[in-house]
Amino acid sequence: MPSAETTRASVHEPELVRPTREDEVAASGSELIGGPIGRRALLGTSWWTPVRVVALVAIGMFALGMVQKLPCYDSGWFFGASSQYTHACYSDIPHLYQGRGFADGLVPYFDKIPGDMDYLEYPVLTGVFMEVAAWLTPGSGSIQDQEQIYWMVNAGMLMACAAVIAVCTARTHRRRPWDGLLVALAPAFALTATINWDLLAVALLAAAMLMWSRGRALAFGVLIGLATAAKFYPFLVMGPLFLLCWRAGKWREFGTALLGAVGAWLAVNLPVMYLAPEGWAKFYSFSHDRGVDFGSVFLFISNWLKIAITADTANTWALIMMLLLCAGLTALTLTAPRRPRFAQLAFLIVAAFILTNKVYSPQYVLWLVPLAALARPRWRDFLIWQACEVAYFLGIWMYLAYTTSGVAHKGLPTDGYQIAIAVHLLGTLYLCAVVVRDIFMPERDMVRRAGDDDPSGGVLDGAEDVFVLGAAAHPPRHAAQFDGPQVEWGSRSGAAGDRSP
Repeated sequence: MPSAETTRASVHEPELVRPTREDEVAASGSELIGGPIGRRALLGTSWWTPVRVVALVAIGMFALGMVQKLPCYDSGWFFGASSQYTHACYSDIPHLYQGRGFADGLVPYFDKIPGDMDYLEYPVLTGVFMEVAAWLTPGSGSIQDQEQIYWMVNAGMLMACAAVIAVCTARTHRRRPWDGLLVALAPAFALTATINWDLLAVALLAAAMLMWSRGRALAFGVLIGLATAAKFYPFLVMGPLFLLCWRAGKWREFGTALLGAVGAWLAVNLPVMYLAPEGWAKFYSFSHDRGVDFGSVFLFISNWLKIAITADTANTWALIMMLLLCAGLTALTLTAPRRPRFAQLAFLIVAAFILTNKVYSPQYVLWLVPLAALARPRWRDFLIWQACEVAYFLGIWMYLAYTTSGVAHKGLPTDGYQIAIAVHLLGTLYLCAVVVRDIFMPERDMVRRAGDDDPSGGVLDGAEDVFVLGAAAHPPRHAAQFDGPQVEWGSRSGAAGDRSP
């Protein structure tokens, strides 16, 4: 017989949002497994909890992504210039095992690498990840055998990262664990997961978002610092957090998070910065000096207008565009009728960085997948964007197959690759547009329509505004004199009063 304490706890557990009852695409898709869940279904009585289902689906999809790399694992990485592109199974991991000195036992950042790249060009924590995988790779056998094992070891470590991402995304919004299926089933996620080591930073950022949603500012900051030590982009989310804490007056929490982030980043970087300054700086000098590269808006413009864009020009314009978008994001945050959700702004700032960067590698989609699932948990929009990213994934490999197949020209010519870039840019812009619309029109936001305010916002969830600009700072005069029930978007009381689309 359950105790009184257990009974009270179960009474106060929040009711889970069921996507099959609020999302027509999810409802249609559920027909494959028996249809939408019924009203009288007994939830929480089985081992198959939503989070466990999401984790297992994520692992299964990751495994399918590994199977997709099988043609390269057997031969494509080792024989033929274009085979790895025609099969769309390219990965940096096996090539860099020898190319960055891991096969020869060289220590990243400390030992120079023979060839055109004198030091490892990755941030320190990613370098540690790569080195650990090298330690787990036997040094016996042919170099091909070692590269295959190295990829397999990395794939196992990255699979753990994928599971962390799916679980953290499912748990960030307490009432919406099934939104984690957006991450678990994302086709672009499975296809790009083992191209590079980006999943390490994505997992740390996903864990950080979970910690902030639970009100643990210091843990959030530490994880952001570690994520930034693995990849630069996670630190960008501190900008939107600053704006949201400004609007809500949560300076103490923001300061705690910032100190944790800086401290964790320094703890990882300072030893290498001091002992191997030249190797440590390689990531930053390489990022600055790198020319216009695949997938970027700069490459699209360069090919379209038939002009050459230097690295310095691209750096300047990328900075200008990013600053303009940050200014727009600031205005959006401080003037929106209701304070934006943290996940919405985190998605927008990372998307802005991707859109203005001078390179877009296909695995960069991983940066956005968990943030998109939290920012806009609607299957139709998510799948439209994913279709665009899958099209770009195929486009870049077919273009490289065309350029490496000699006179045979098997693959996609430059004009076709231009279309693939445009599809990627437009797909990302589309998802950004619907997120911005949700901010201006909270009644269109799936999360707030379900009765929540900002479940990923932690201390921001339900907080009062203390600094607002524009019309939001001056509500209509009649609103103050109205004595009847009022709808507060994001409040649980208001959610039941208005569910209009």
